[in-house]
Amino acid sequence: MRTEIPAVFGSVFAPEMPIVYCEDGAWGELQWQPSNELKIHPAAHCLHYGSEIFEGMKAFRHEDGSVHIFRLDAGVERMRKSAAAMSMPVPPVELLKNMIVEAVRRAQEEVPDQRGALYIRPALIGTEPNIGSAGSPSKSAALFVLLSPVGDYFKQGSELRVLVETDHLRCAPHMGSIKTGGNYASALYWTMQALEKHHAKQVLFCPNGDVQETGASNFVLIDGKTLITKPLTSEFLHGITRSSLLTVAKDHGYSIEERHFTVDEMKERIANGAEALLSGTAAVLSPVTVLIIEGQDVAVKSQSEALKLRSLITDIQYGRSADKHGWLTKV
Repeated sequence: MRTEIPAVFGSVFAPEMPIVYCEDGAWGELQWQPSNELKIHPAAHCLHYGSEIFEGMKAFRHEDGSVHIFRLDAGVERMRKSAAAMSMPVPPVELLKNMIVEAVRRAQEEVPDQRGALYIRPALIGTEPNIGSAGSPSKSAALFVLLSPVGDYFKQGSELRVLVETDHLRCAPHMGSIKTGGNYASALYWTMQALEKHHAKQVLFCPNGDVQETGASNFVLIDGKTLITKPLTSEFLHGITRSSLLTVAKDHGYSIEERHFTVDEMKERIANGAEALLSGTAAVLSPVTVLIIEGQDVAVKSQSEALKLRSLITDIQYGRSADKHGWLTKV
């Protein structure tokens, strides 16, 4: 069992990874190779025309030493939807699940204790070497799974400043629900501007005042025992952690409002004591401490409900609470 958590999230990897190649829709045999190398042609479709998708999941070590993957089925299904939306070959369910489970099984010693987790990053890239194929999908692809021992993405207990951006989009509206690298690249410039000018770690994109999501996390407003979050649309990623949060919150007596809401409403509720959190595989549930609205710091006065909800999720992940929804896959 790994006892040291890498200082930088996602920078250390298990030494080997599974990889399967697809050619003209036919999937090849599973291979294992070192995780620090990948041979592709410089003209590969993914490098020029963005044919690339990925997923994010985590495996957790329980107190008895066993290792469990959280929401494996949901992650596999979302990746398949992303592949179809990007006109890429859709990995068969059993192939993808088996690659992930076997990769984690072979790397069990890399799973940290209950201060961290093993981040699972399946990725699918278009590999056809043809710079004349901008108007057609890649005829070949590679599917592989990286594993990385991680701690908290946002250090718990530290200030989490989020800039509210009303003039720009995170990505093209019809692409938001696809987990593809271009969406993250699209948000990066504004994220760097927010860090430089406001010391903000994330940007909450709210085009025309419509509260959506940050560059890498879903956003939830907590007003007493009510959770308010944007309804599922093509504009933003359909978070698996978000889905888990809403389900567990209902189990514990919270009411859920999936509806559109504005920056003005958010600001008013925050002023009256509401809380805010970011949800995602990396972020888990991270309480926001400051929202920067129109250049002004708006303090989020409390994080107590957000921390309670975080504990409800992490207790399931680490096996401290019953897995009543069947979300854990034992490796």
